[in-house]
Amino acid sequence: MKIDLTDTTASKINKALVQGRRAIGTPAVGMVLTMVIVTDEENAYDAIKAAEEASHEHPSRTLVVIKRQARTPRERTRSHLDAEVRVGADAGTGETVILRTYGEVSDHADSVVLPLLLPDAPVVVWWPVDAPEVPSKDPLGALAQRRITDLYAVENPLDVLRARVRSYAPGDTDLAWTRLTPWRSMLAAALDQARVEVTSAAVEAEADNPAAELLARWLEARLGVTVDRIVTAGPVVTAVRLGTDNGEILIDRPEGPLATLSLPGQPPRTLALKVRTTSELIAEELRRLDADEMYAVALRGEGTKETV
Repeated sequence: MKIDLTDTTASKINKALVQGRRAIGTPAVGMVLTMVIVTDEENAYDAIKAAEEASHEHPSRTLVVIKRQARTPRERTRSHLDAEVRVGADAGTGETVILRTYGEVSDHADSVVLPLLLPDAPVVVWWPVDAPEVPSKDPLGALAQRRITDLYAVENPLDVLRARVRSYAPGDTDLAWTRLTPWRSMLAAALDQARVEVTSAAVEAEADNPAAELLARWLEARLGVTVDRIVTAGPVVTAVRLGTDNGEILIDRPEGPLATLSLPGQPPRTLALKVRTTSELIAEELRRLDADEMYAVALRGEGTKETV
């Protein structure tokens, strides 16, 4: 069910949500969080689709904030809010409200979002593109327990990554880091099996890949070794090599969904290591709403030498 509201208010949107729930007989008590997506019109469709797919695992109220650019002098002086309310089959397993802000409303989007948050439920803010320089100090980011950005969406990801080191606050995370979960799990399992001391390491990836840089920093912090960055044709991270006195531990994924794991003294084995969809990454982030300490470690590249 969809309800379109023109030149509306947060109060009218709340009434439309109640009306929609009554019409389809669905209560709001099953939703576990509020997800706020701050995006532009171009990327809104993909972001909403990813959030709706993630809502099958995490039923939520999704608030999509689209700040519209004024195209005429009248639009620049006229401040108003349009909304589209989706409930039932049109909103995954939760509710979706698409908020299009014009004029001064765009500068105070938090005042529109605040009355629409689910009471006593966590808030997550996701910027698919154009994240603020300091997410925790953004008016919308300040409402959230978790703030999700994506270094893959910026023009100079490694420059932005360096800035994120200075702006980090507990609750920040990035989908470039989330993409590394299978790699981190596989590396931890490999070291558990080999039980050897790592003396050198290398990460192979396409040039300027932010996930590869985070992975290299994480390995440096956890293993206490210098990690070489080796540029390959990609796509994304293609291999990780860990040198030991007994031989090399290698995870190699040149392309496709399969990787080869090689351990000293053991035959190579094939493992699944696919590139996951955005909805899968968002669903993973919503499973834990506390501060991601390992992301902070990877950002700063600091830590004590210990087993991964």
